[in-house]
Formats: sequence, structure tokens, C-alpha cells
Amino acid sequence: MAVQQSLENKAKAPELSIVVPVFKEAANIVPLVQLVEAAFEDDSWELIFVDDNSPDGTAEQVKAIAAKDPRVRCIRRVGRRGLSGASIEGMLSSSARYVAVMDGDLQHDERVLVRMLALIRAQGVDLVIATREREGASITGLSGQRSLVSDFGRFLSRLVIKADVKDPMSGFFMVRREIVEQAAPKLATEGFKILADLLATADKPLSIRETPYVFRERQHGESKLDARVAFDYLGFLLHHLTGRLVPVRFFLFGLVGASGVVVHLLSLKLMLANFPSYGFDISQTTATFIAMMSNFLLNNGLTYRDRRITGWSLVPGFLLFAASCSIGVVANVGLARLIFSEGQEWWVAGLAGALTGAVFNYVTSSILVWRKKA
Repeated sequence: MAVQQSLENKAKAPELSIVVPVFKEAANIVPLVQLVEAAFEDDSWELIFVDDNSPDGTAEQVKAIAAKDPRVRCIRRVGRRGLSGASIEGMLSSSARYVAVMDGDLQHDERVLVRMLALIRAQGVDLVIATREREGASITGLSGQRSLVSDFGRFLSRLVIKADVKDPMSGFFMVRREIVEQAAPKLATEGFKILADLLATADKPLSIRETPYVFRERQHGESKLDARVAFDYLGFLLHHLTGRLVPVRFFLFGLVGASGVVVHLLSLKLMLANFPSYGFDISQTTATFIAMMSNFLLNNGLTYRDRRITGWSLVPGFLLFAASCSIGVVANVGLARLIFSEGQEWWVAGLAGALTGAVFNYVTSSILVWRKKA
């Protein structure tokens, strides 16, 4: 009897976990907690902040609140970056029946969470999306550039998402936890649009509801939606168009490599036009070095930004990258020559060599240059 009474006296487990991926959002933590608390009439919720080791003390802000309020938790990630990965870790840390994902920049209207919870409680509803597209919704918080990127992303998402939803790019949604548990092994931790990935990965059609909301102006910090996000999204689309057989990061690595070809040709043309006395060999070598440097910096800032090399470590990092790519060239040429000597068409041999070199460079770069941090 005493044990039963003790269990009854314990705090009731939350029905809803609200996952908030954050990076450098220290100024928004206290206001967001206060707004969520004001939105709900009971304590059926918890806030899980997932911080990617922000240098501005975001995690410390969350933990100071969590020390006094058991409804607030903090997951501090070290050596890992990205909205999707943070969202996945936060949702998988929950034991609540429902999990929601929202931004920590105060642009998502926390009052909509109550409406979303009422909708998802209905029999058979798997997912509720707070959308900026339906009648009654407002997207005044989006700049012209962000609106363009978001609209184009929604258009491209139709290539891989079969569900008929208005806003698959939304970062504000609520889902039954078991749906996430089932999909988690297939979800990509790179990138930024976890909802789009969830919709594209679901094994069976989901019962979805949508509800409008006002997308507010950002109060503090800076937007995370930039060229890197668009770059990630291209990788996400290619990943799903190949049936998730090829990692997102490999596509990003390949896109950088394709840009390197353009840089190489432009550099070669400039060298030949402005320094004709150097001859072709020196011009070609210089162009190769410039393209290799461009590839290294782009991969460091985009493809492997969660493992980014900084400071003086860039020098040995570039040397390792150049060495691994040089070996990849040998593998490329060697295989292409072998295939061509067997009587295959030149383009077949060339393509096989190029793909082999790309895979070799990707693997060696991941292992030697941008090693996963412990």
C-alpha cells in the first residue's frame, strides 16, 4: 500500500515532449519556456532543448531552468551538428506519447501546440503539421530570400514525398512517438528538414492533419537558413531519389567535386590568358591546386561542417586531403585504362574511373581528414 501511494504521489509523466534544437539561442531560452508554460493549462508537457555545444552559453541557460523546473531538460551534443540529428536525438530521448519539434528562435507560435495536441489525440491521426501555407496562415516572418528558398524546396520535395501536404518543409510539427521510433534507423542525421525526411521515409501512408499558424519575426540571434541549408537539401533529395542507398554526405561531396571542375577550368583559362609564358603544364598544375583548395574549403564548410577543421589544423588537413585525392587520381586512371584496354567504349571507361576515384576520395577523406569526433 505504501509503495502504491508513493507511486501515485510522483509527478505525472508528460503526454507531450516538445523538442527544440538550438544553436546560439541563449537569449531565447527563458522567453520560450515562459511562453510554452503560458500556453498550456496543465503540466502534461516537457521541453527538451538539444544544444549543439553553443559557445554563447545556451546549454547553461537551459540547465539553470531545469535545476528548478523538472519539465525542462537539456541534451548537449559535442562533436555533432545539424537540426535533423538534434531533432532525432531529442525525440528518441522521450517516453511521451507524442513528440513535437519546433524552433528555438521564437518564430513558431507556441500557442498552436495546444491545438496540435487536440488534433493528434483524435483516433487514427499520426502527424499534425503547423503549416504556413493554408488559408489563415501568415508567413510575415520570412524574408524574401528565405521565402524563395522555402518555396523552391517545397516544389522539389514533391519528387520524393508522396503525401499530399501543403508545407512539407515546415519545421513545426507533432507526431506519435512510435512513428519516429520506427522510422529512426532510416532517417538522415545530416540536413535540416526532419519533417520532409520523415514523410519520405515512412513505410506506410500517415494520417495527417494540418493547422495554420503565424510565422513571427525573429527577436534574437540569426537565421540558420542560408546557402548551406539549400546545399543540404539537394543532398537530401538525391539521397531519397536513389532509394536511400547512397549517403547524403556522399552527394554533398560529389556536388563539391563538380564545382571543383568548374573552378579548375576557369583557373586554367585565366592562367593561359594572363600568363602565357608559363606554358600549359604549369597552368594546369596551378589550376589543379586551386581547384583542390576550393574543394577542401567547401567540403570543410559544407559537407563536413559538423566535423569542421579550424585554425592551424587546416594546413595538415589540406595536405591529407591533397594526398588522398592524388591517390584517388591514380585509382581513377588505372581502372579507366584497364577497362578501356578490354575494348569498352571510352565514356564507359572514363565514367567507371571517375566514380571509383570519387568513392575513394570520399572514403579516405572521411577517415583521414574529417574523422568523426569521439
